[in-house]
Parts: sequence; structure tokens; C-alpha cells
Amino acid sequence: MSTYDVTIIGSGPGGYVAAIRCAQLGMKTAIIERYNTLGGTCTNVGCIPSKALLDSSEHYHNALHQFKVHGIHIENPAVDFVQMVNRKNEVVKTNTAGLSFLMKKNKIDVITGHGSFVTRNKISVKNADGTAQEIDTKKVIIATGSKPSTLPGITPDKKRIITSTEALSLKEIPKEMVVIGGGVIGCELASVYARLGTKVKIVEYFDSLIAAMDRDLGKELQRCMKNLGMEFYLSHKVTGAIADADTVTIMAENAKGEKVTFKADYCLVAVGRKPILMHWAWKMQD
Repeated sequence: MSTYDVTIIGSGPGGYVAAIRCAQLGMKTAIIERYNTLGGTCTNVGCIPSKALLDSSEHYHNALHQFKVHGIHIENPAVDFVQMVNRKNEVVKTNTAGLSFLMKKNKIDVITGHGSFVTRNKISVKNADGTAQEIDTKKVIIATGSKPSTLPGITPDKKRIITSTEALSLKEIPKEMVVIGGGVIGCELASVYARLGTKVKIVEYFDSLIAAMDRDLGKELQRCMKNLGMEFYLSHKVTGAIADADTVTIMAENAKGEKVTFKADYCLVAVGRKPILMHWAWKMQD
């Protein structure tokens, strides 16, 4: 059984930075990650891939609307969406490979599997094939990150009712998309697809976009996004969503309490994130 000074559970930005610093301070360090690549949500299905798609979609949008101003003429620019997604995947691959290099450079042991506590200082790591190993550790840093939240009455099927994870790897450009949630994630992915030609509607519970931030920022963001052809339904409470093979129907209530419905071929649920909780096989003591 391996013994470590410190073990980090989760390899996202919180986890891998902590692991590197612990190793630099002379501790024998391990990091446990349930997936096959390091980096957590941010690197694999969050910040990095979404920015890659934002970058690609901006190039296309500029080719359509801005290049002529600069005296650049391109006849009928078109989107190769498969290549756009492949390029995003390569960006992710480069970043995760860089993290693996940093783990080796700092002599950090990477253990792949699902970690859970057996005791305060003993962790079980279950592998994909069902086998498990146990490690002893003096200290533990829990950095398990988060996953997409949803709303009562809405269960993402990951086909038509999707989260940000699936929105990064669609097989086609949607004709119409309803985005539930006008926060950072919803606005970011809405911008990607609106630039590519999708008719996007954002349905938001509060009376402004990015409601947790400065109100003037929300107004300016809405102005910019309106220029991309998006529609906004603020102060709307979503009550449910039903998907069939090709479409999604979203039910909501406006500020007056009137029932309204929206229909699209995809519904992106972007109402925030919730923590990934660990399994405790023992009772925590103070």
C-alpha cells in the first residue's frame, strides 16, 4: 500500500495547483482523478473548450460581417463544424498533456479512478474495471469541483435537453436553441451558436443578464448579443421541458404569471453548477 504526505482528490485548477505546490514544498504527493485526463471541468468541458469555440466562431462571424470593411473579400464563407469541434478537442488535448507533464516534472503520482474515504487517512480508489486499490495519506485536499445544475421539472437527456458539457460537442449546428439561464455559461455558449447561424432565445429568471454582476455590464452584454440576432425573455420562470426525437418544448411563466412556451431543436440548461460530493464510509469527527 502506497503512503503519501498529502493526497489531492480532483485534478481541476484547484487540485493540480495544490498538488504542484505541495510537491514543491517537499511532500510526497498523489493526485486522484476519476477521468482519463487531468484538468477537471475547466480544461476538459468548461473554460478552455468554450473559449476555443468562441475564438473559432468569432473568426467566422468576422469573415461574414467585418472583413469587407478591411478590404478583404471572401466568397461565401462556410462553417466546417466538424473541424471546428476537432480543433477544440486538439486545444483540450494540448492542455491536458501539459498538465500530465507538470505532474511528472514535480514527481506527483497520478492515480486514475473514483476516490472515496475508508477512514480519515485511508482512501479507496475504484478503477474503471471495478477493481480497487487503497492508499494511506497523512493529509487530504478535497478538490472535486462541480457539475451542471438543473431545475425542478427538467431532466437533461443529453440529446435534446443538454448541459454545457454536451453543448461543446454537438454533431450539428442547431437551427434553433433555447438557452435557460442568462449567466456567464449560458451567454457564452449562446454567443458561439448565434455567430454560427443558430436562432437563439435566452430565457432568464431575473430581469437582466449576468444578474449577479454589475447591472450596466448586463445591459451592455445584452446590447452586444442582440446584435447577433438573439432574443431575450427576462423575468421568466421556466417550469418544465419536454423533448421528443427532434424538438424540445419549454414551458415558462412571464412576470405577469402568464404561461408561455418555446420550441427549438435543442434546449441548453445553463442555470449554474453544484458541487460534486464525495462518499464517506466513516463518520467525520471534529
